[in-house]
Amino acid sequence: MASKKREVQLQTVINNQSLWDEMLQNKGLTVIDVYQAWCGPCKAMQPLFRKLKNELNEDEILHFAVAEADNVVTLQPFRDKCEPVFLFSVYPEIPLVDSDSEVSEESPYESVQELYGIAIIKPDAVISKKVLEIKRKITKAGFIIEAEHKTVLTEEQVVNFYSRIADQPDFEEFVSFMTSGLSYILVVSQGSKHNPPSEETEPQPDTEPNKPSEDQPEVEAQVTPGMMKNKRDSLQEYLERQHLAQLCDVEEDATNVAKFMDAFFPDFKKMKNMKLEKTLALLRPNLFHERKDDVLRIIKDEDFKILEQRQVVLSEKEAQALCKEYENEDYFNKLIENMTSGPSLALVLLRDNGLQYWKQLLGPRTVEEAIEYFPESLCAQFAMDSLPVNQLYGSDSLETAEREIQHFFPLQSTLGLIKPHATSEQREQILKMVKEAGFDLTQVKKMFLTPEQIEKIYAKITGKDFYKDLLEMLSVGPSMVMILTKWNAVAEWRRLMGPTDPEEAKVLSPDSIRAQFGISKLKNIVHGASNAYEAKEVVNRLFEDPEEN
Repeated sequence: MASKKREVQLQTVINNQSLWDEMLQNKGLTVIDVYQAWCGPCKAMQPLFRKLKNELNEDEILHFAVAEADNVVTLQPFRDKCEPVFLFSVYPEIPLVDSDSEVSEESPYESVQELYGIAIIKPDAVISKKVLEIKRKITKAGFIIEAEHKTVLTEEQVVNFYSRIADQPDFEEFVSFMTSGLSYILVVSQGSKHNPPSEETEPQPDTEPNKPSEDQPEVEAQVTPGMMKNKRDSLQEYLERQHLAQLCDVEEDATNVAKFMDAFFPDFKKMKNMKLEKTLALLRPNLFHERKDDVLRIIKDEDFKILEQRQVVLSEKEAQALCKEYENEDYFNKLIENMTSGPSLALVLLRDNGLQYWKQLLGPRTVEEAIEYFPESLCAQFAMDSLPVNQLYGSDSLETAEREIQHFFPLQSTLGLIKPHATSEQREQILKMVKEAGFDLTQVKKMFLTPEQIEKIYAKITGKDFYKDLLEMLSVGPSMVMILTKWNAVAEWRRLMGPTDPEEAKVLSPDSIRAQFGISKLKNIVHGASNAYEAKEVVNRLFEDPEEN
């Protein structure tokens, strides 16, 4: 019994980022066995670890740990690899501090701004479709993009974030530029190597490390909490060598990093340990007709977010694809007939580990198995006499989920226009409403519309008596022109805008944009395309056939 207890205590199990960060503070040497859930830790090394631990008996300076790469952000580079990997952490490092200075009780490596940097991809890079190139360069340099946020920066944010250059003569012009369109805010952390690779030089054969043989575990370089600082310092230089520094700022000042994190990633510490996944869920016709509200209540109680939902009458081909697991059963034809008999409810669900969690909730494929072995499953709870199968469906993999979501909820783009008379505060509130409604801001830019562009946007009313007043109103200042993307975007944007007359909107759609911010029919604050064809024509004219970044 004693030996078994010793075995249990030999290695600390690390299965999230918080435990990883805590492990880095272990005094002395920590040997970390990196594994993945599908592969498992290297059990062949455990007898050696146990022998070293027992012989040295150094509990304070020698530690062993096993770390699951799937759930630790820092270990992302080691995912999808099958060879054994061992890392070494040595702590503490010798700090260079003034002997008279006070030492904080909190380790400096525990603060977010010390572990992460910020990269700001500027509006001109977004308009010129350089976003993907910049992100590829950042990851190629050995960095990891932990999170990203697309936004139109406000004047207040630019002044706050760039206060260090506020005394420069062209700062006012810089503020105007940074608020003129969409920016990408990236949270960047270190990758698996100490220094980012240089594209200018080739590695010399005599300096390459020896590769381990197939029966030997790979041993990686020492990992210490102080590595992030050195690595992050080189990102700006790397972008300069790639001639991208003018398009992307790198923020490394701890105070400013904290400002960005607080403004755009307030839940980052929580979110970085989550594995947000989308899955398609479907309620078959009988269940949708009889107990839809009960299912939706459970979905909400289980912390799923419903991103999209729609009623859909499945074609025979669609039903066969969704019921493929039953194709060898005697009741398959009856099932297909049932699936095409009326509307089903299709949902896009989002949650931490969402796909697997939804599959666990669903339970087995048949009612008989569910009732006998998994009575708490949704399959058992919502069983119906009509068919012996699970009345709910879920995607079986992330790849399948992506394909099915694209099929049932194909993305569509539309034109959005915020008119010149909107104040900065109103624009900010409208953009917030747009994001909360699930739209993706594919492109945004402030621009003075020409009469030719206005004519294209308002082609249907060029002959109306009030058209001249419209031209005059749109010419007083820059409009904010947007490409908004989501499923059923044209109709959804028109719904969010509300009726053309703000007074009518206040009665019929009080939560709409025009109801809250519109002044009159002419100054109703926003505009949108009437149909998909018009949206495509105008978007192509204003953004010159944009490609998604």
